[in-house]
Amino acid sequence: MSEKPAVIVLTGPTAVGKTALSLRLAETLDGEIVGADSMQVYRGMDVGTAKATPEERARVPHHLIDVADPSQDFSVAEYVPLAEAALRDILSRGRLPLICGGTGFYIQALLKGLDFSEERESSLRERLRERMEQEGPEALHRELAAVDPAAAAAIHPNNRKRVIRALEYYQETGRRISDLNQAQQTQESPYRVLYLVLDLPREQLYRRIDQRVDQMLAQGLEEEVRSLLAQGVPAGSTAMQALGYKEMREYLEGRCTREEAADRIKLGSRHYAKRQLTWFRREKEAVWIDKSRYDNEEELFRAVLALCRKHIG
Repeated sequence: MSEKPAVIVLTGPTAVGKTALSLRLAETLDGEIVGADSMQVYRGMDVGTAKATPEERARVPHHLIDVADPSQDFSVAEYVPLAEAALRDILSRGRLPLICGGTGFYIQALLKGLDFSEERESSLRERLRERMEQEGPEALHRELAAVDPAAAAAIHPNNRKRVIRALEYYQETGRRISDLNQAQQTQESPYRVLYLVLDLPREQLYRRIDQRVDQMLAQGLEEEVRSLLAQGVPAGSTAMQALGYKEMREYLEGRCTREEAADRIKLGSRHYAKRQLTWFRREKEAVWIDKSRYDNEEELFRAVLALCRKHIG
């Protein structure tokens, strides 16, 4: 066990405060940050994904941020080999990898070394895509909920690729993809992992989410979405279906008011946080850290730092 390289994971629901803590930890522990956010991989999507600022990235090297064009579909199949290469690079230089982000599926796939190279196009997948275009993502998400409630709870209806993949897996095998994910969690990791989950009482988290959305709007989310559309990023692309971008695009198309778009983003972010927490609760090795138990950020930092130093040895 001791021969495995040490890796720290810092995750948790949206808006809980992962970025600020990860920066301090990486600076103190001679670490580098490997992003685990399915939308921060896209270039030009900075405000709406709460990406680390250029100043923050100058403080600590970041990997797996800005690696994809928003017009292309980027999935876990592309993420894993890039993230594995980043881990090898960081470890080869004697530094500590700190995996930070809220996409639990990406974290699981990276830590367990899951192989997605065999994923390829199928006629069934194409038919499901056609149905989604005709019937809408909510219809297929309801269908998924009927056969695999756990998967439906963890996947947002707008995440078309994962909804289709889960239905495809069920229709091809007769088994639920949530059961597959559960089985994969028992696979042994090639790393010695400390899996930290930041959390807050629901009311506090929701207040932070509302503040985050207001801040994004003030920082130029509308202008960011306008720019992406002007660049020709398709409305149906994975990037433009992301939380915040889809709602702001609907506002720009005149389908709702700006206030309605903001309210939808806040509500969608709350639902997303619930799905994230559902995922993290299945991680048996997770160490949960309730931020409300600490009087201030400094006390929180010192407590988490002590856990990390103990893990590193």
